[in-house]
Amino acid sequence: MSRPPAAQSQFSRREFLAGAAAGGALIMLHPFSARAAANQAHLRIMETTDIHVNLLPYDYYADKANDTMGLSRTASLIDAVRKEAVNSMLIDNGDLLQGSPMGDYVAYERGMKDGDLHPIMKGMNLLGYECSTLGNHEFNYGLSFLDKVLAGANFPFVCANLIRGTTPASNPRDDKLYLKPYVILDRKIKDGSGAEQPIRIGVIGFVPPQIMVWDLKNLEGNVQTRDIVEAARAWVPQIREEGTDIVIALSHSGIDIKQSDKMENASFFVAGVEGIDAVFTGHQHLVFPGKKDFQALAGVDTEKGTLQGKPAVMGGFWGSHMGLIDLLLERDGSKWRVVSATSEARPIYERHDNKNKAKVGDDKRIIAALEQDHQATLAYVRRPVGKTSAPLYSYFALVADDPSVQIVNQAQTWYLKDILKSTEWKDMPLLSAAAPFKAGGRNGADYYTDVPVGDIAIKNVADLYLYPNTVRAVEITGAEVKEWLEMSAGIFNHIEPGKADQPLINTDFPSYNFDVIDGVTYRIDLSQPPKYDAKGGLANAGSNRIVDLKFDGKAIDPAAKFVVATNNYRAGGGGNFPDINASKIIYEAPDTNRDVIVRFVVSEGTINPSADDNWSFAPLPGASVVFETGPRAKDFIAEVKSLKIEPAGEGEAGFARYRITL
Repeated sequence: MSRPPAAQSQFSRREFLAGAAAGGALIMLHPFSARAAANQAHLRIMETTDIHVNLLPYDYYADKANDTMGLSRTASLIDAVRKEAVNSMLIDNGDLLQGSPMGDYVAYERGMKDGDLHPIMKGMNLLGYECSTLGNHEFNYGLSFLDKVLAGANFPFVCANLIRGTTPASNPRDDKLYLKPYVILDRKIKDGSGAEQPIRIGVIGFVPPQIMVWDLKNLEGNVQTRDIVEAARAWVPQIREEGTDIVIALSHSGIDIKQSDKMENASFFVAGVEGIDAVFTGHQHLVFPGKKDFQALAGVDTEKGTLQGKPAVMGGFWGSHMGLIDLLLERDGSKWRVVSATSEARPIYERHDNKNKAKVGDDKRIIAALEQDHQATLAYVRRPVGKTSAPLYSYFALVADDPSVQIVNQAQTWYLKDILKSTEWKDMPLLSAAAPFKAGGRNGADYYTDVPVGDIAIKNVADLYLYPNTVRAVEITGAEVKEWLEMSAGIFNHIEPGKADQPLINTDFPSYNFDVIDGVTYRIDLSQPPKYDAKGGLANAGSNRIVDLKFDGKAIDPAAKFVVATNNYRAGGGGNFPDINASKIIYEAPDTNRDVIVRFVVSEGTINPSADDNWSFAPLPGASVVFETGPRAKDFIAEVKSLKIEPAGEGEAGFARYRITL
C-alpha cells in the first residue's frame, strides 16, 4: 500500500503468514496473497498496544535486560512483515506515555517544553505509524504534557469519545472533541494483478471512560467522556457517508461480553457496530487470539480471532507481541469490501527450557535514537535515597502480610499523620490501604518486587509503587472498613474444608485490587464464598469472609469513624469497592504515593519494612490450597512466619507452585 512521499513504503510481492523469524527463516505463504485475483487485494494491518514507554528490551525496575519487552524488538516483526508484503499499514492502540521509569524521567525530571520530542515519538516516527488512539495512561501527567507529546508525532491521533468541557452534546456528532474522532486515509493498494488502485481507510479511536475516575485531578473541568459504543454508533455512519471502503476501530478497551453504560472493556460491542470491519484492542495486557485468554466467552472465537464474527486482535503489552490482521479485499465496482480475514498475535519471544528466548533482534535505528534517553533513565533510577534493614519482596503478597505492601502503608500513614494533625480529623483513627502491584503473575513470572537489604534507589521505589497515583484520604465507618476488606478478599476462591490442593487465587481478580488495610487486624475465612465479584458486584450478600476484625485490640465498632490513606484511583471509585468513591474524600494530596515513599525513606534513613502480620487466613481443617508465584520465592519462604508454605512443583510459563496447609 503506498503512502504520501514522506512515508513511502513499497515492498516485494512475497507474503508470509508469520513473516521472517530470527535468522531469516521464512514461513508459509499467506493464502490471501496466493489467491488474490485481479479484482482482489491482500492488506496486512499491524498493531502495537500498551507500550508504556518500554521502547527497549530493558527492565529499569530490575536494572537488567529483558527479552520479553521493547518496541525495538517489535519493530523487527514489523519490518519483516513490510518486507514481505505488498500492502501493509501500522497502527497503535494507546497507553504510550506512562508505565516505565523512562516515562517518569521525562515527565518529572527532564520535562517537556514546546518543541521537545518525547522518546516514544522518536521511536514511533522512525517506524512510520499511520495512526494511533489514546490510552488511559496518556492522562497520568496532565493534559498540557499530553499536548506537547502529541505535537511531536508524524501521524494523527484519533479519539471519538473524549470531549472538551464538562457537558456532552445531546448528539455525539455535536460533541466538541479533544481530538479528531477519526481520520480517512487515502492510499494506493496493489491488487492481485499488481495494478495500483485507490482505497479509503477510515480509522476511529476510543479511550476508556474511566479516565474520569482514574485521573480526575488532571481532567475534571477540562474534559468529559462518552460511552464507547454510543460514540461508535454515532460516528461510524458518518465515516461511511464520506466514502470509505473499510473502517477499522482502535479500541483502547478490553474484551468483555457483559454490557453496561460507559463500560471499560467494550471492544466486543464495538465489533457489533454496523460498518466496522476490524477491531484492534488492548488495555487488558492480554493476548487475542490465543489459547489462554478469553476462553468460553459467547461470541468470542479465540482460535479464529473474531468478536461477533469480526476480525480482532490484542497484541499483548510492552511490545511483547505484534497484532496482525490480514484482510482479503474485493473490488465491487469502485469500492473495496472485506471478503475474508485472519488474525494473530505474534510474539517477540518464546519459552524454552523454562527461560525466555528472543525470537527477533533489535531495530538498530531505535537503539541508536534512544541511547541518550536510556542512559539518562539509568542515572535517574540508580540514585540511592536510603537503606532497608530487611528485604522487600512481593512473592507472597497475595497469601500473607507482605513487606512490599507494608512499606507503602507505613509511608502513607507517616505522611497523612503529619498533615491531619491540625485538622478536624486529628483525633480520628488513621488507617492505611495499599495493594501489591507486582504480584499475581499478570505480567510474567519475573514480575515481582525483589529488593535486597541495603541501599534503596529510586528504581526500587518505582518497583514498589508502579503508578504515579496521588495520595488521598477518605473518611468511612467501621462497617465500610469491613466491606472494603470483603471486596479485597474476593481475590481468593471458595475453599472447601477437608479437600487438598484447591486453587487459592481467582486469576480474574487483579492484584492491584487486593488492598491490605494497616491499623486493624483481621482474618479471612475462605470457607465462606466471596461476598463481591471481581468487578464489585454483590455475589453472596450473606457471606462474611472477614472475621475477628479488630481495632486497638477490640472488635471494630461498625459506627465508628476512621480516616483511611489510599490513592486517587481507589478513593475516586477505581475497582468498584463498595461505598468508596469521591464523596468520601476529605483530603487530596499534591504528592504522588511514590514521592511520599521516597520522602519517608529519606526521613527514616534506614527503614524496617518487615510485615507485622496484621491479617491471616482463618484455620480450615483438612484443607490445603495451591498458588503460583515467581521462582525466586524459594529464597523467602523462611521469612513468612504466619503460614506453613511448601513447594508443590513447577507451574506454567516459568512460575513456581506452592502449597499452604490451612
